[in-house]
Amino acid sequence: MNFKHLYYFWKVAKHGGVMRASEAIHISPQTLSGQIKQLESRVGTRLFRRQGRQLELTDAGKLALGYAEEMFALGTELDQVLRDFPQGRTLEFRVGVSDALPKALAYRFLRPAVALEETVRIVCREWRLDRLLAELALHHLDLVISDAPVPANLGIKAHSRVLADSSVSFLAHPDLAQKSSLPFPRNLERLPMLLPGEDSATRKILSEWLDQQRLKVSVVGEFDDAALMAAFGREAVGVFPVPTLLAQELSQTGDLASIGCVESLRIRYYALTVQRRITHPCVQAITSLSKD
Repeated sequence: MNFKHLYYFWKVAKHGGVMRASEAIHISPQTLSGQIKQLESRVGTRLFRRQGRQLELTDAGKLALGYAEEMFALGTELDQVLRDFPQGRTLEFRVGVSDALPKALAYRFLRPAVALEETVRIVCREWRLDRLLAELALHHLDLVISDAPVPANLGIKAHSRVLADSSVSFLAHPDLAQKSSLPFPRNLERLPMLLPGEDSATRKILSEWLDQQRLKVSVVGEFDDAALMAAFGREAVGVFPVPTLLAQELSQTGDLASIGCVESLRIRYYALTVQRRITHPCVQAITSLSKD
């Protein structure tokens, strides 16, 4: 099989048409169409059928696309492995951190990569999880750290490894914490509340717990960035949830106090990878902490 023909087929299938694929890879539509016809002639079956102005994959085309995805993903993986192989040069580590993840916790997870004997250059990107996973699938990132595993319906062949598991504590400025004499967690109904953004896995867990406890809280702020939420909490704007792993560290300066902890409310943090065989030294160092 001519792998150039297969590559062109893969690009047309991924981009949803010859014109879009030709613009993306800078090949004329006529050349792309001709190469795909040669591939279909070689395998003896049609891979596309025309539906109006659109091209649709036939059953054989869907089967071929699955193999093509695997083959070109392995090619990208091989390229990464070989680029990481030479000794005596700076090792680049490209990691994505979900914007909902507390930065102090992210550093704890990344610290093993910094501690390697090799010289490491970390390129850290902070985005929403969906964008990070798209970059991971394209091998533009070596690792993603998140408070959620890879969604099952996303269609990305990735692995989720648990790095840490924590209960949840609620912190507030000492002056704010004293405004309610009710026992925890009923005091949450009398205090303004800061919560993570709706897209974060932590928010979903918290919302379910609040419903189970029949707590009606007054939400005065929602934040995609955990550090910004903590900054508002330090200014007595509201009480806010944190992983108990960080509660003591955040309270050390005296401008925050713990008003309660929920041991049954668990948050997990994950290392997400797409490589079947982890070869990057930084990824190996971090995933060695995995609880799986």
